[in-house]
Order: sequence, then C-alpha cells, then structure tokens
Amino acid sequence: MTSRLMLLDTASLYFRAFYGVPDTVRSADGTPVNAVRGLLDIIAKLVTTYEPSHIVACWDDDWRPQWRVDLIPSYKSHRVVEVVAGGPDVEEVPDPLEVQVPIIREALATLGIATVGAAQHEADDVIGTLATRATQPVDIVTGDRDLFQLIDDARDIRVIYTARGMSNLETITDEVVFAKYGVHAAQYADFATLRGDTSDGLPGVKGVGEKTAATLLAAHGDLAGIRAAVERGEGMSAAVRAKFAAASDYLDVAPKVVAVASDLDLGEFDATLPRPDEAAIARATEFAGRWSLGTSMDRVLAALA
Repeated sequence: MTSRLMLLDTASLYFRAFYGVPDTVRSADGTPVNAVRGLLDIIAKLVTTYEPSHIVACWDDDWRPQWRVDLIPSYKSHRVVEVVAGGPDVEEVPDPLEVQVPIIREALATLGIATVGAAQHEADDVIGTLATRATQPVDIVTGDRDLFQLIDDARDIRVIYTARGMSNLETITDEVVFAKYGVHAAQYADFATLRGDTSDGLPGVKGVGEKTAATLLAAHGDLAGIRAAVERGEGMSAAVRAKFAAASDYLDVAPKVVAVASDLDLGEFDATLPRPDEAAIARATEFAGRWSLGTSMDRVLAALA
C-alpha cells in the first residue's frame, strides 16, 4: 500500500452527517445517533475510496481560541451562544447533535482511530501542523475553504472537499484553486484575508472582493507586497489605496488569525490506519449494539479490514 495520511476535519464531517441523516435515527433508549452513523458511513467511504495508510480525526479543543478573538473580536462571534470566562465559548450546536459528540469520540476510540486536538487551538491548526510535518502525501478532508492554504502540489498535499456532498467529493489541487479563484494555494490565506469571510466573522477589506483581491495578488505576489505598493502609491488607483488605508488596523492582525498553525506540540499518538482483529471487531460490535449503529459500524469495519 502506498503511504498516504488522511486528516479529518472531524467537526465539519459530523455536522454534515447530522444534517444529512434524519434525527429520527435513534438508539434503543431514544438517544439520537444520526450524526454517529453518518460519520461512520463517511469514514467508510473515505477509506474505501482513497485508501489511506494513516488517518487522524483532528479535533476542535477550542473552536474559537481567545487569542484569535483578541486580535479580531468579531471572529466567529455570530456562532457564540454563551461566553465562558477562562474557557472555550459555547458554540451554537443543535441539542440532538451535542449529545452525540461524546459518542462520536468513543466510536473513534473503539475503532482505534487517533483523535488529536490541541489546547487553545482549532482542528484547522492540528491539520496545519500535521500536514506541514508529514513526510508522505496528505489528504485533508473538509468542507472549509480556509484549508486550501495548505495545498502543495509538490508535496502531494490536497484537499478532499465535501461542500457539494459526499456523493460529489472534489479533489482540490493548486490547479483547481487557481481555476476557481485566480490565485495559487500559497496565496489563499492572503486572498481570504482581503476578501473576508462572513462565516468566520472576518470583515475583509471593505470594497475588495474576490476579483480585486486576485488581481492585486497576481500583481504584487502577497499581502506584504500589496501593502508595500500601497505605501509607495504604485500599481493601483487612489480609491484602492484608500480602502487599504482604512483597513490598516485589520490587516495588521488578520493574517495571524487566518493562517493555520504549523508548529503545535501534539504529543505522541499512532496514526496508522487500524486493522481490527477479532477482539477489536467484538468490541466495536458490542458498541454498535449498545447504540444501535447497525450497518454503519459494519461498513466501517469492512473498510478498515
């Protein structure tokens, strides 16, 4: 088997599973398990289709890190339902999904799939660190465009993009990013900084949309080059320079917020794709019976085997 590391943006996938499987799917005691079953089906399909030799379920230990909020207070603010002093804010999550998250973690542990997070960091940062350190090709499975910044054709790091659904997975390479946005993957973080992102509460540079951002990056290489040109008063209209001047404070901090981490201490763990033996299959089968996971567990066990 060719060595290939698969990094799962786990929350992105279990949210997709939750909304893709009816919440009438429940265990014998009435607990909803649609997200659990859906996630197991997703993993089964991914392992069967892409045949990774290693896999990590990357976890949001802190979905809205305070250090990012300190830099841009609007960061993900529209998704907060409760501010917690000294701890991660509470994210808006449907109650029927929230009760399934511990079951999802237990299911992954039962299967032997490593679940890795980092204090005060998001799953994106875990993915960024593992992708940066990887010595083999990497598949990043996500519905989040922010992770396009990690794509590197030379190192065979690509994104398996789920935004169009599990039946319409897209393999995103640098060529695809350029065709979609007119920028290279290495420029994507600067592109997102300029354009902004309402889903993450990033305002962007007012009046600079995707087309202008791509044009400026094509002309000046990166955000630093654009800002240097603004300072020199070269290569752009007075109106565009005025927009950048007005956004100066935002541009001082936004790149740190948008860039995913690449140097986290993640400790020791085994990312090898698990190959369940008889004892592991028995444990997984017992777990599936307890939570009424049925054929979803069967499919993921078959994929791993």
